[in-house]
Amino acid sequence: MTLNNSQSKKNICLITGASAGIGKAIAIVYAEMGWDLILTARRTKPMIELAEELERKYGTISHIFEVDFFEKSATQKLFKNIKAKNLKVSGLVNNAGYGHPGVFLDSGWKDHEKFIQLMMTAPCELVRMLAPEMVDNEFGRIINVASLAGHMPGSKGHTLYAGVKSFLIKFSESLNAELSDSGVNVSALCPGFTLTEFHDVNGTREGINKLPSFMLMDADTCARLGVKACENNHAVYVSGKVNKFISVLGRVLPNKLAQKLMSKNSQRYRKIN
Repeated sequence: MTLNNSQSKKNICLITGASAGIGKAIAIVYAEMGWDLILTARRTKPMIELAEELERKYGTISHIFEVDFFEKSATQKLFKNIKAKNLKVSGLVNNAGYGHPGVFLDSGWKDHEKFIQLMMTAPCELVRMLAPEMVDNEFGRIINVASLAGHMPGSKGHTLYAGVKSFLIKFSESLNAELSDSGVNVSALCPGFTLTEFHDVNGTREGINKLPSFMLMDADTCARLGVKACENNHAVYVSGKVNKFISVLGRVLPNKLAQKLMSKNSQRYRKIN
């Protein structure tokens, strides 16, 4: 589905998980910057509403694809649809994600496999599919939405989350180095606690609401900081001064102490049972 049938020669950014939260906020930032968009998510209605708003405000052309990245064939199907429309993608934001609650052994392997497919495999596939054309054009922007959790020791609950986000951070660092002279900027955006519906979906809203306000950031601020960091080609960007301090603390504290602190406090913001 495409809103506005006119042809556009503007840069196009593909954003996964664009129906809400940080993904939606990043879409707004790129629209303000004059980009057109490819919006993907499992829910079509919020994307249509967003696309209509962005067209009214900025003249943005949005190409909307309902995509379920739990499906192993989803990235290939999306890539074929993009090529069929002759769209040239200059930006990619790997944002789609969720938190799988509970401890590792409480869920079967199929649940964990789906988590890895969405959170790790699909982002890598999309980069591999879209980055070559960016390199050929000597221009591109890639943002992998990671997390402050990727800088911290693992803890109880949401077992794979920190590991996957840590992978995205290292993946982004390596890509940034490999593409340093290509005109393609790669950045891992590492938000801390951000006020989105993410916490409602994974059952951690109650814990988040108890956090002090200085530890929380709204999605719009996070998105603007993240896009700016990518424009400046920061390989890894932790959004917010408090989050930066926490990430540094996680690196300088003795590992046993950091693990103990994480384990003690994990039930405040992670659903264990």
